[in-house]
Amino acid sequence: MSTFTLTPDFQIPDGAENAKLEHLTGSIERITFYSPVSGFCVLRVKVPRRSELITVVGNTATVNPGELIDCDGVWVNNQSYGLQFSARYLRIIPPSTREGIERYLGSGMVPGIGPRFAKKLVNAFGEQIFDIIEKNPKRLEELTGIGRKRRARIEKAFSEQKVIREIMVFLQSHGVTTSRAVRIYKTYGDKSVDRVRENPYRLALDIYGIGFKTADTIATQLGIPRDSLMRAQAGVRHVLQEYSTAGNCAAHRMHLQEKSAQLLEIPEAIISQAIDAEITAENLIAEDIYGMPSVFLPALYRAEIGVAGNLRRLMVAPPPWGWIDPQLAIPWVEKKTGVTLSDSQRNAVIKVLNGKVTVITGGPGVGKTTIVNSILRILRAKKVEVVLCAPTGRAAKRLSETTSAPARTIHRALEFNPHEGGFKRNSEFPLVADLIVIDETSMVDIVLMNQLLRAIPYTSALLLVGDVDQLPSVGPGMVLGDIISSGVVPTVRLTEIFRQAESSQIIVNAHRINQGLLPNQSISTEKSDFHLIYAKTPEEVRTRLLEIVTQQIPQRFSLNPIRDVQVLTPMNRGALGVRSLNIELQKLLNPNSAPRIERFGNSYAPGDKVIQMVNNYDKEVFNGDIGTISQIDTEEGILWINYESRAVKYEFAELDEVSLAYATTIHKSQGSEYHAVVIALSTQHFTLLERNLLYTAVTRGRNLVVLIGQPQAIAIAVKHLDATRRLTNLPTRLKNN
Repeated sequence: MSTFTLTPDFQIPDGAENAKLEHLTGSIERITFYSPVSGFCVLRVKVPRRSELITVVGNTATVNPGELIDCDGVWVNNQSYGLQFSARYLRIIPPSTREGIERYLGSGMVPGIGPRFAKKLVNAFGEQIFDIIEKNPKRLEELTGIGRKRRARIEKAFSEQKVIREIMVFLQSHGVTTSRAVRIYKTYGDKSVDRVRENPYRLALDIYGIGFKTADTIATQLGIPRDSLMRAQAGVRHVLQEYSTAGNCAAHRMHLQEKSAQLLEIPEAIISQAIDAEITAENLIAEDIYGMPSVFLPALYRAEIGVAGNLRRLMVAPPPWGWIDPQLAIPWVEKKTGVTLSDSQRNAVIKVLNGKVTVITGGPGVGKTTIVNSILRILRAKKVEVVLCAPTGRAAKRLSETTSAPARTIHRALEFNPHEGGFKRNSEFPLVADLIVIDETSMVDIVLMNQLLRAIPYTSALLLVGDVDQLPSVGPGMVLGDIISSGVVPTVRLTEIFRQAESSQIIVNAHRINQGLLPNQSISTEKSDFHLIYAKTPEEVRTRLLEIVTQQIPQRFSLNPIRDVQVLTPMNRGALGVRSLNIELQKLLNPNSAPRIERFGNSYAPGDKVIQMVNNYDKEVFNGDIGTISQIDTEEGILWINYESRAVKYEFAELDEVSLAYATTIHKSQGSEYHAVVIALSTQHFTLLERNLLYTAVTRGRNLVVLIGQPQAIAIAVKHLDATRRLTNLPTRLKNN
């Protein structure tokens, strides 16, 4: 029997703090709600000598229908939900009756056993089924439909469940939330408890989704002093990691020391000692940036060194195709394409043809695609071998469509090996190409750029294309901006909007925003591709958005609201955040699809639009990829998501990697282009309202943009240029290399 005390997520009902505890036992008939993050649950329970089911609320590590509960708590009368039993201590006991065991096994807690197989197992083995699975699992193969593979899956899952339950008892008693226990087990296995006892702070480094604060809670309960050097060192790494999460490659030591002391509530002298200890251990690297002592995470320091050195290395040699006379090449390509290049476009073509490393930057409608296509046409005539890349699958697909040539993600081009955790292509096994073209370079962070550049042989040329005015990369660094600002790499900045693009109000308004001007509302006719809708309150923004996405756009433009329309918003939280909008849009756009499952705080059903939140190299799906759930198998505990017509299988336990995607953050939309976008802006988003954020959102729409917002919020976004740039040292490295 295992006891689980209530986590801080559970609130003791008002007036019940001093009430006398009562004892209650029963069997779980139905799970009304369960949060794997907090362990909070609402259960419908059958108790002896009562005809009606009662509601029990509390916290537990795992819960499945058919299990028995033994709990102590108080009765409360909830104003919304009526009489409930609030359990302060809740113990889960495996079921002992045939009916309970069948419901327990059929609940999906063990992949490979659904209701059908659960019934078959109980009919065959009765109340001894748990002992059979644990001690003599080969007997399962006596049943039709259970072969060696299914039996192995059941055996493994059941064994993991048992170990996980034991680990959860330990972790729950030390303040960790239950949803991360499986990840801890998968990382550390049977040594989980020992590893956590040795150094709980390693959880923050080793386990995705477990941060410093969770590790710190465990450490406190294990008796590690609040002012210990171990805690200070872990805290410093955590704060510096937070800087990198915000896009910085480093932090000024003074700021790092202040923020760490504030977070940890220990003297700065101990923090300073911890920073020195981390530098001595080479866990951190010290370096001055513009005369101020600063501290780097080693990986980011090495990445900056590598990017600067490799760019300089590539610029030394002449282009592999030799001299090309632009006076002959440009008229030839204009005749072949039927497009007359402007002076700025000609200048760009000349720089690339007779340069080794070149940057082309500019907003929508300024002719970047025309330039790239002209360069490729000229070089193909010279039999030059070209590799086209982009940071994301969607960006690579668009590059392929605009150039009529194969394009790959950077990860695919570098042949990432998920099992070894590295790229096959490197300095010893470089890419084979005369020219590498990288599109959407503003999205490339410092670490990925370093991996790419080291795999380019010195004989190859490099063309970086991107819009430097968009949001910088999600990862650390501002590589494109730093390369341009260094003045070392030849750069063409395009500003002229061409006549064919002037008819698009999306493009016109994008450039107005980039110039610090409000979007032009007077041109929003019914046939316009840009519509600006002002709302007085955040509530009105939300109401108008839901109506426009679910009714007006489908009716007026004959667009599929799930497939063709993407809602963009600055934040994850709040009434206009991604989470809230996804719940509402799912209810309105995909309400009746079945089967429906609940995992990691989200509800999923076939037809739901989802987004991959982290890179998964085994599945070859990456952060920001959007797909649609095509099938859910509750018996097997798996579902399939279609990404660009490619079906990818997920086990239910892996669904913390995805989230609903009817709405996404503007940051997540980088590198993507959608048929139609609907943007929500409110004063609730004040801290994030910046020009490049709105500019990036507007430029995601290909055929239709609807901007719904409070006038003040839109004005703040247009006028606000972020005065603080990311802290990097790449421009200096490029100049001094």
